[in-house]
Amino acid sequence: MSKTFYITTTLPYVNADPHVGFAMEIIRADVIARTKKIQGFEVFFNTGTDEHGAKIYEKAKELGKDPQDFVNELAEKFRGLISLLQISPDIHFIRTTDEAHKKTAQKFWRVCNQNGYIYKKAYKIKYCVGCELEKTDSELVDGKCPIHPNREIEFIDEENYFFKFSAFQKPLLDFYKKQPNFVVPDFRFNEIKAFVERGLEDFSISRVKSKMPWGIPVPNDEDQVMYVWFDALVNYISTLGWPDNKDTFKRFWIEGSPVQYCGKDNLRMQSAMWQAMLLAAGLPNSHQIVIDGFFTGEGGVKMSKSLGNTVDPYAVVQNLGAEALRYFVCAEASMFEDSPVSMGLIKSAYNAKLANGLGNLTSRIMKMAQDHLALPITSLSDDIPEQFFAELEKFEIGKACDLIWKEIGDMDKFIQEAQPFKVVKTDKEKGQEMISNLVKRLYSVAIMLGPILPETSEKIKELVKTNKTPEKPLFERK
Repeated sequence: MSKTFYITTTLPYVNADPHVGFAMEIIRADVIARTKKIQGFEVFFNTGTDEHGAKIYEKAKELGKDPQDFVNELAEKFRGLISLLQISPDIHFIRTTDEAHKKTAQKFWRVCNQNGYIYKKAYKIKYCVGCELEKTDSELVDGKCPIHPNREIEFIDEENYFFKFSAFQKPLLDFYKKQPNFVVPDFRFNEIKAFVERGLEDFSISRVKSKMPWGIPVPNDEDQVMYVWFDALVNYISTLGWPDNKDTFKRFWIEGSPVQYCGKDNLRMQSAMWQAMLLAAGLPNSHQIVIDGFFTGEGGVKMSKSLGNTVDPYAVVQNLGAEALRYFVCAEASMFEDSPVSMGLIKSAYNAKLANGLGNLTSRIMKMAQDHLALPITSLSDDIPEQFFAELEKFEIGKACDLIWKEIGDMDKFIQEAQPFKVVKTDKEKGQEMISNLVKRLYSVAIMLGPILPETSEKIKELVKTNKTPEKPLFERK
């Protein structure tokens, strides 16, 4: 029986064009998915779009568009990231407006309701539409949400359905004890444990349809629609065909160690709310939640669509190519802390590490090989150092990249100091051996680059196997 592995991104809201923060998330998840494939796993990789909720309904109304037409346009821009960013082409793309997802979300609601975890009540709260979350006074700064400071806090006074989150304090804490690496990194795990330990409050899972009609109808109540989280989070299992496709669900959710990538603003939803929802439905929990930091713009302000300070991944790729962005989010940005990003920073890293580093080294080595080796080298190894896999097992993609660029730096240094291109003229056999070893090391670099820079990895492997110099630099200086 084949080993299985499941990994998913969050589903980004389609209230604006894609930005580089989500590009970071899907690229990193892709690196892990590709690594697992190299290790012999059958991988189910999921992404998609979250298309219901107040933010989207507001934006569509503002633009004078039908909500479905509005989300259809934007969903295609997010789907376009798959080819744009060299994401594994076999990725599954789910939309929360898909009919199959709607039916699954309603089935999930019914199961939680039958199990006694849903009830209806009247209430008043302060609410951030940007976060789609209730906010307490202690979470507000000068009366505003710190994540969405340009939005007014709304006051909701209505009767809705609630999920009995409060019933899951002990079950969640017990689960966290059993799963000591459940949230990566550790300091985020400590945050969510502290949050749950303080006690949990039930949360609203529906809205009055007359006020906000853009959502999945609540089963057996035509006056209410599902609140965004109780709809959107279910995508992680609806994409697997739950509850009808029992085999796929068993192989990838139950046996496939499901991993969810998300930003730090999703910590509560992914590692506590969704886990409680799974428990309420009698389903197994996720295996791990990986929490990225934010990208920041000028002055360290969080990059967000609502603030309009985002970097457009389409523009980055148009100017510098997909692998400039893949390299930056994997090797230059922090894995778990906040990191600054701008077109200038990406360009600087591209020139230093790709054009002057990897690209230049490949040209130098293959020029020596083409000039001084009569035939391509056949004794090439596809083995990858265990340390490389060990770092990726911990989602330390940056440290895995460090191993590659250390090898690139070591080869550069060897060429400068040993000068094999001169040695081969005075001692042909010794010079050829030095060049052959460099070619083998370059091939090993190409193998390790497979999950990170897949296109360049293939180009270098082909150059080595044909013993040719690149016709043009792998990375033109910009």
